Amino acid sequence: MDKGNDRQAGNAQVVWMIALVTLCGCALLAGCTSFMGQQEKRAVAQLLPTVGSQVRGTVSFVEHSDGVQVSYNLAGLQPDSDHALQVHERGDCNAIDASSAGAVFAPAAERLRPGARVEGDLGNIHADSNGVASGFIVAPDVSLDGVRSVLQRAVIVHRDAIDPYAYPQRGTGPALACGLIRAQ
Repeated sequence: MDKGNDRQAGNAQVVWMIALVTLCGCALLAGCTSFMGQQEKRAVAQLLPTVGSQVRGTVSFVEHSDGVQVSYNLAGLQPDSDHALQVHERGDCNAIDASSAGAVFAPAAERLRPGARVEGDLGNIHADSNGVASGFIVAPDVSLDGVRSVLQRAVIVHRDAIDPYAYPQRGTGPALACGLIRAQ
């Protein structure tokens, strides 16, 4: 009978040991996950003025599950004015009017439908009474990798705002500032 009790005590010790090892393993994995957690994808663009403009500033991009948060801080805009903020196809701001950046970024078929909003139309921004625009926009249709990636493209602030409900779309006016979107 003593051997039976010894065996049961030994089995209980083994079960407790397995439970302890499992618990420690889970704790270690949880620690690794928080330490090695998924890093946010980030990018930034330094916007410089086109010829005849004084607009300059920074636009940053952070990818989240609901889209890319586009934060902007721009100065030198016309006080109390609205402007289109757009991503263009090419990351080339070398032309004096930023025309080297190409058309508005539109990787999907929307570019083929007249009047359809394209991914590169991030939205309108508003300059305050000092000509400063700062804030953020969540862009659900773009990303920082893959087909809809805005990396290595140009972000441009235009003179005019865009009316997303107008058909046909009117132009956004000349570019006031342009910058290359680079990964951080």
